[in-house]
Amino acid sequence: MKTNFYESASLPAPDDAARAHSQMLRAQIDAALDQAGGWLPFNRYMELALYTPGLGYYSNGLTKFGRHAGDGSDFITAPELSPLFAQTLARAVAEALAASDTQQVMEFGAGSGALATQLLPALDALGVRCERYTIVELSGALRAQQRATLAMHMPDAATRVQWLDRLPATFHGVILGNEVLDAMPVRLFTRKSGVWFERGVTRHSPPGSPLEWRDQPLSPDANGAAQLASIDSTEDYLTEQHEAAHAFTRTVCQMLQRGALLLIDYGFPSHEYYHPQRNAGTLMCHYRHYAHTDPFFYPGLQDITAHVEFSSIAQAALETGVDLLGYTSQARFLINCGITELLAQFDANNPQEFLPIANAMQKLLSEAEMGELFKVIGFGRGMDQGLSGFSHGDRALTL
Repeated sequence: MKTNFYESASLPAPDDAARAHSQMLRAQIDAALDQAGGWLPFNRYMELALYTPGLGYYSNGLTKFGRHAGDGSDFITAPELSPLFAQTLARAVAEALAASDTQQVMEFGAGSGALATQLLPALDALGVRCERYTIVELSGALRAQQRATLAMHMPDAATRVQWLDRLPATFHGVILGNEVLDAMPVRLFTRKSGVWFERGVTRHSPPGSPLEWRDQPLSPDANGAAQLASIDSTEDYLTEQHEAAHAFTRTVCQMLQRGALLLIDYGFPSHEYYHPQRNAGTLMCHYRHYAHTDPFFYPGLQDITAHVEFSSIAQAALETGVDLLGYTSQARFLINCGITELLAQFDANNPQEFLPIANAMQKLLSEAEMGELFKVIGFGRGMDQGLSGFSHGDRALTL
């Protein structure tokens, strides 16, 4: 969960070691700019800032996940917020495993390892033995953190959990992606005086000079131009497109031969995403639990994200022949899966135990917190039935 909007100039200053780390990454960004002739499309800059080996935000060993800036973290995700999230999600996973007669789970972008650590015991408690839990994680630093988390909390993790260096050709089971799509590089486009441009990154020489925006004219037949032209607004406009997320979705759905894919992230269907009033786009950066809009602030030390446009994600998936199982808010999905029943297992007369759990659940469900902004979309292949997580409040018709 990422809150507290701020101006980047007022953000806490990193220490000397962190600044030095950012400067090393910046040198690689400068080299990429020089090699490209002085201009990089934003998706390439975002890829470098987040995923450059050893230096990018998701590839270095700096703290990312936590409850507040004091622990050195930048944001908190649902599994770190409360075990109720994983325990409730386990019910949907168990249902999907039964409906597809499979026994494997694959998680993309497992963060600190909290979801895996909580999900596997929750499945065991439901009488569902997941014999093989695989994690796809590009970051060596995050892999190490995930191994440490699992080793601390799950004695049998070594026999049940494995990390993949590459995707298998086929997969039978349940695939999970919690806050994965929002961190995939996006292209930026801006309309000025009725003309569309692609927004990219440049700098004044010499290397190390401040990075700045520069817009390049967009050809009418360029990829994505038709979608941009359909935006119902005559005002100047800034928005994103999600080619990397589309490619990821197609690849994963093609790999899925039997089972389900559940993606959980913040975003909107296309008619909301490209609404005339959303004219500043959704690109956002996260540093020490503050959100701001400057992606050039100490690259490598902050997260850069964009909200997900779920209509095109659905289209990319359906092109592979999977079925759309449903699309709904995180709150509705968790309620459908019985999160309130899980809360009822705790003693309300013991406020020291009950109140922290109830407060965390409120953040997961509240429209003002994660409940409405976050959505769950599900796809299936070879499933004998749907999932109860979409049984009420399914918004698939809005995609």
